[in-house]
Amino acid sequence: MQTRRYFLNALQCAGALAVGTSCLPEATAQNSSISKLAKLVVGFPPGGATDLLARALAEKMKSHYPSGLVVESKVGAASRLALEHVKASAADGLTMLFTVDFALTIYPHSFKNLSYDPIEDFSPVAMCAKSALVLCLGPKVPERVKTVTEFLAWCKANPEDAAFASTSAGASPHFAGLMFSKATQTPLLHVPYKGGAPALQDLMGGQIACSFNPVGEVIPQLKSGRLRPLAVTARVRSRFLPQTPSLFELGYKDLVIESWLGVLCPKHTPAHIIEKTSEWINEALSNEAMKESFDKMGMLQALSTPQQFSQQIKADLEMWRPIIKSSGFTAEES
Repeated sequence: MQTRRYFLNALQCAGALAVGTSCLPEATAQNSSISKLAKLVVGFPPGGATDLLARALAEKMKSHYPSGLVVESKVGAASRLALEHVKASAADGLTMLFTVDFALTIYPHSFKNLSYDPIEDFSPVAMCAKSALVLCLGPKVPERVKTVTEFLAWCKANPEDAAFASTSAGASPHFAGLMFSKATQTPLLHVPYKGGAPALQDLMGGQIACSFNPVGEVIPQLKSGRLRPLAVTARVRSRFLPQTPSLFELGYKDLVIESWLGVLCPKHTPAHIIEKTSEWINEALSNEAMKESFDKMGMLQALSTPQQFSQQIKADLEMWRPIIKSSGFTAEES
């Protein structure tokens, strides 16, 4: 009886393909002898922005998966454990990676023995969100300093205090600071922290002059006046900080940096599954409740096809290559 049921299921799948439709992830789950739970794997702890957006996305997509869709945390090694886990998973569309950009575009240049290849080991599905970085000043810098030009003059007059914080060495805010220092010919010491909270605490406490942060990460502090925004790293102004100029409009044409979040599957996931999953993600991102979730976090939705997302990853991978090489930075294995 089981053999007959399995044979009929196989015929149903073959028939669907013959008439031009797909055996999609939901069909895969229904026709499997053992029903599988779909997972959206995140490399950061629960409660952070990446985790919260993953959960909001999973909530909007779960109806497409008969056995459900959950967010699974694989925390460790600066998110690399999550990528390693998804790389080793079955290519059936039921295990997906929800990741920040730098794990795919910066780590390949900064880790000597990375355990995955961003192009060869993953199939891009869809970009989900974008966020510019914002150059923020804390109380260590006098209130009279209100523009980038004034800040650079202050740094040159106070070289012992000219330093910037980042949430960790090797992430995009770290290299944004190095690029800014080089473009403006102003020496800035990099001070890495273990996470955003301690970096912000020292910035607001006046222990360090400035930092580059994702816009959404510091909106509450900017609104309260505890931090002051000088410029954003997008090509245009952020709609969340309309009074703050972009470095691009100030003449720093090479200082365009936008972080993103996106979904990928293991390599060799069938193309029809990738395409349908991408459709579901874009449908979820267009939901009004999702838009509100993104607004609260200071992030913009980024609808894309798998092909567009793939091109973005490759372009960013190439953009970061000379920047990281010239910095001489090598990440420590952990």
